[in-house]
Amino acid sequence: MKKDKLYLIDIAAVGDYVDYDLNEDGTGSIYSIEKRDNYISRKAPKIKGSSYRGERLEQIIASNIDNFFIITSIFSPEFNNKVIDRFLVVGESAKLNCFIVINKEDLDQENLLSEWEELYSTIGYKVIRTSAKTNIGMDKLKKLFKEKKNILWGQSGVGKSSLLNKIYPDLNLKTKLVSTFNEKGTHSTVTSTMFKVDKNTFVIDTPGIREIEPYGIRKEDLGHYFREFLPYIKNCKFNTCTHFHEPECAVIRAVEEEEISPERYDSYLKLLDTIEQDIIF
Repeated sequence: MKKDKLYLIDIAAVGDYVDYDLNEDGTGSIYSIEKRDNYISRKAPKIKGSSYRGERLEQIIASNIDNFFIITSIFSPEFNNKVIDRFLVVGESAKLNCFIVINKEDLDQENLLSEWEELYSTIGYKVIRTSAKTNIGMDKLKKLFKEKKNILWGQSGVGKSSLLNKIYPDLNLKTKLVSTFNEKGTHSTVTSTMFKVDKNTFVIDTPGIREIEPYGIRKEDLGHYFREFLPYIKNCKFNTCTHFHEPECAVIRAVEEEEISPERYDSYLKLLDTIEQDIIF
């Protein structure tokens, strides 16, 4: 479970239902926010030059979501499974329907990502290959979006806004190219924005990010957000097992017997290493 502690950097988030007063000049005031069904968040980025050493605050990205589309790309920027796994932990901890979108399919001339597609599909995630350039996957995405509140999130430059422009041309969202020098994307979207694109259908375009660290997850709970760990966790000797060094760990045994992907387990260990112990102020 996520820690119950909640630091709100933003009073209201995209997707919130609020009560407000509107003035004649178009300005207004929010005076209450309804309880959220769910929300996704991350640790707030470190402030450059800050000397603060306490626990990083929580940055809420959006709330009351039905579908979470994790957007990645094959090249430019290069596919990174560990980044996907971090996004999946964010989505799983919020109990969202998670989808993996591998964009820029037209660049994968040698079908390099077929093994990753098979891995995530075997775990139980729907993987959609897309290309805004060639229209691959556009109909599939549009069908999944229908009558849902959908958020698209991923690294800078993976093509979130380009996909939305292709499916809904009237949005005319701003896009930018990825640098050929370091393959890092630039932020074409600067704030999360929700658009109503059809009756009862909403899409949330988000700023691309360089790093993603889930907020409020304890070491002993992280394994519950890796789907393939769940059948084994109940057989661990200790109910607080972190699946790292404890004796008679069923998850470690499953990795050794190749029942759990070593790549996914490596992602788990790297993420486990970033989780701080609770800080008392």
